[in-house]
Amino acid sequence: MNRHDADHEHEHDELAARLRQLPAERLPPATAWQGIAARLREEPRLRPAVVAAPAPRRRRWLPIAATAAVAALALLGTGRWRELHEQPPSPPESPLEVQADALADQYRQAIAAIPQDTVPAELVPALHELDASAAGIRSAIAQSPDAGFLLGQLRRTYALRLELTRQGLAAAGLAT
Repeated sequence: MNRHDADHEHEHDELAARLRQLPAERLPPATAWQGIAARLREEPRLRPAVVAAPAPRRRRWLPIAATAAVAALALLGTGRWRELHEQPPSPPESPLEVQADALADQYRQAIAAIPQDTVPAELVPALHELDASAAGIRSAIAQSPDAGFLLGQLRRTYALRLELTRQGLAAAGLAT
């Protein structure tokens, strides 16, 4: 053991001895207890009020910021919901589909010029069948945009639908 360790051990022993000499309990003076007892006996109204910590200052911007955050989340949530539930964007139309759209527009204009409420009732099922056939051909064009013969079938179906409507109106004595 070197001299430094011996000095350190000696100081440690002295400190430990002095700590052992301290009283195990330290009691306040009797007058302190008397003062505490007297204060406890005082009537509640005479006791000093306990002062609460001051209320923190309300931040006036907090409700505005919370409202803005909720609104932003609502808008983002709505946009995201719409994004998830909308149909995926359709691929660009083929030239055949563009021609079919133009043909359908011409057909709609021609049909709009004819009063449909005067078509004889016995022709209505056949007209609905031709409309369903035209819808089927349009669907086939969308699935096979290179099948040019479908455009000819669509043209014939629309022409037949218009001719049948005109014949029905002529039979009823109405001009088209």
